[in-house]
Amino acid sequence: MADLDPLPFYITTAISYPNGRPHIGHAYEAIAADVIARFQRLRGRAVRFQTGTDEHGLKMARKAEEQGRSPRDLADEMSGYFREMCDALNVSYDRFIRTSEPDHHRASQAIWQAMEASDDLYLDRYEGWYSVRDEAYYDESELVAGEGDEKLSPQGTPVEWTVEESWFFRLSKYQDYLLGLLRTPGFLEPASRRNEMIAFVEQGLRDLSVSRTSFDWGVKVPGSEAHVMYVWVDALTNYITGLGYPDDIPNGMSTFWPADLQLIGKDIVRFHSIYWPAFLESAGLQAPKKVFGHGFLLNRGQKESKSLGNVTDPLELSERFGVDALRYFLMREVAFGQDGSYSPEAIVLRTNAELANSFGNLAQRTLSMIVKNMDGRLEAFKPDSADDALLAIVKQACATELPRDFEALSFSTGIEAWLRAVYACNQYVDEQAPWALKKTDPERMKAVLQTLFVALRDLAIAIQPVVPQKSAALLDQLGIPADERAYAALKDHDWFGRLVASGFTVAPPTPLFPRLELPVDEAANA
Repeated sequence: MADLDPLPFYITTAISYPNGRPHIGHAYEAIAADVIARFQRLRGRAVRFQTGTDEHGLKMARKAEEQGRSPRDLADEMSGYFREMCDALNVSYDRFIRTSEPDHHRASQAIWQAMEASDDLYLDRYEGWYSVRDEAYYDESELVAGEGDEKLSPQGTPVEWTVEESWFFRLSKYQDYLLGLLRTPGFLEPASRRNEMIAFVEQGLRDLSVSRTSFDWGVKVPGSEAHVMYVWVDALTNYITGLGYPDDIPNGMSTFWPADLQLIGKDIVRFHSIYWPAFLESAGLQAPKKVFGHGFLLNRGQKESKSLGNVTDPLELSERFGVDALRYFLMREVAFGQDGSYSPEAIVLRTNAELANSFGNLAQRTLSMIVKNMDGRLEAFKPDSADDALLAIVKQACATELPRDFEALSFSTGIEAWLRAVYACNQYVDEQAPWALKKTDPERMKAVLQTLFVALRDLAIAIQPVVPQKSAALLDQLGIPADERAYAALKDHDWFGRLVASGFTVAPPTPLFPRLELPVDEAANA
């Protein structure tokens, strides 16, 4: 893989439906997208990263009515909580979009008119099953039995029979196009999601109802003001609203579209891999390059729900364990694309074992020994075969394995490679025993400590996407300039000499990852 890739990179998350406060699943997707965005920036790419809130639809209108307030008032409050979550978790978005914003209404009406110009919209009457919670239409054949005579959606949500005048989109017209797209290597991942969607399309597509008249909280259909757009038409359009659509603005559509990666939960794959590409094709726009449907994050193996009383506030978790520790756990613990589970005990166990005891302790004792035994001053040294062997292991993990795995969205695998290099460094410390060398061979002690200093720099650069605050703190302690922290710097062989020549002195270090403790009541149940 090239060290520097000048191509732009556009990544989006699904925009969150703010009819309630953020939960851990929202945080998981935002953190994963941020890791990818930071990784691509470190590769040298011009990155645009968009997230936000999806504020229209019947679900929001009914929630506001229940609370005796306007949908706009509810959206303003709840959207603020999602932005607060992203900021607290150090999510480096370029735009936090809200679908209630004027430029988004304009973009949604523009794509509607483009689909209309392709003769893909027609007025008819909709009669069928609708899930308010999913904001989705379902065929009778897709429903499952609930209690008694109750019918439920495939997701187990209530459905209601809906009859109203509606605009329809000629989805059936795009069946062959969509099958070809879904079979294109890399377009939809993981493979299990791709196979599901191919099977769905092969059953035959029906035209899609894309407007509602029973409520008015949404984007007005141009030329048909009694209708508002189906929430998924306007929600999906956000991805191009943020690039200035329908206008061609600097660093807009012509630079960043099609999106390189649209990151979503597995429960909304149909909307992003079938409806969205069809809308785009109708409007004369390209489909995204890749859609990735990640798995769910489970609380002790259970899906979170208010009825079970196990809904977790991600801000509470980050305040309790630390932002970077939470980010590391989520990316390390779960094989991306699969469902995963978390618990406070698991976060504490992994943070202590891997960040505090291994990486953090490596940095603390290395820098402390340089301060104590070398007065913090670095000097030129000649590595021996043991030093070269360690640095080769570290370089392989940091410059080859982790970037390769992160490019493939295999975060846990990439972090595991990085961690093996951390373990190799700790083993090297034990084998070389610099505390003993201080008495028997002081020059060799200096070589060992400075070999570790070099390794720490590479390890800190590599793991920046996952733990950006702690990596920056360590790189500051190492005296690495801000403009020498991209992945291209891992191939720079002259940096240590420049640092020595600059007269940099290592200061007494501050611990990176203090050990975490569980509260007594949780520890007793662990």
